Amino acid sequence: MVFWTLKDRVYSIERPLVMGILNATPDSFHAESRTTVDDAVTRAEQMLAEGADIIDIGGMSSRPGSEEVPSEVELDRVIPVIAAIHERHPDALLSVDTYRAVVAEAAVSVGARMVNDIGAGRLDERMMSTVAALRVPYVMMHMLGTPATMQQAPGYHHVVNDVVHFLSERMAAACDAGIADVIIDPGFGFGKTTEHNLALFNGLTSFAALGAPLLVGISRKRMINEVLGTTSQEALNGTTVLNALALQRGAAILRVHDVLPAKQAVLLHQALSVAEGSELHFASLAR
Repeated sequence: MVFWTLKDRVYSIERPLVMGILNATPDSFHAESRTTVDDAVTRAEQMLAEGADIIDIGGMSSRPGSEEVPSEVELDRVIPVIAAIHERHPDALLSVDTYRAVVAEAAVSVGARMVNDIGAGRLDERMMSTVAALRVPYVMMHMLGTPATMQQAPGYHHVVNDVVHFLSERMAAACDAGIADVIIDPGFGFGKTTEHNLALFNGLTSFAALGAPLLVGISRKRMINEVLGTTSQEALNGTTVLNALALQRGAAILRVHDVLPAKQAVLLHQALSVAEGSELHFASLAR
């Protein structure tokens, strides 16, 4: 069991969680995850009804080749959305997807309780000290370079070992900064070819050695489309298959565009785990 301190509350995490993606951007690679303040609450309510444990709200695209937007623009996109959802659903666990300390600080002030940083503290030197002061869980992800440069001939000596080593170093930095709760994300699609991504997925069990909850975000990504010949809109089946395999390999959080299929994968994973020598209690699992 994992315990998280979220500002003034302590949560016990007894099963894998589903994190729904809510992008307040005009250029997300998956059109249905884009939103504005007008429909943010409706979309969030749909995800919560489907079983989302966390809603991750971002205001700057991190798709390959994307350019960063000014912090003022990012703030204008995410803060009203987080505030609106928090007002309607004060107990919902909201995460802000940002690598900027100023955005993380503002987001937590209006209701976010988690920070999801694709830069792992490397893109803003204030990020780790800010998260430590905010006393919220911190997701740190592996990425080569920045979203604008990460797919420019990425290379590794051994992709699994290199990513494990990187996250180990960033975990040490987070500990030194005073961050209590860290979640690690191998960063599928961030500075990696399809071959790198497949090798990394096969090596997911290696991340257990780091002793931190593992977040896996492979929802509708290019690695699926290149193998199956699908588009992002056609990649739900491939996403669900990989999510199920990720749970078998130790994933504690699934970050997804489609909450219900991921939640069903978690419930089936739990049922199979309980079935190993125990009586099934389907009703309690579904709650």
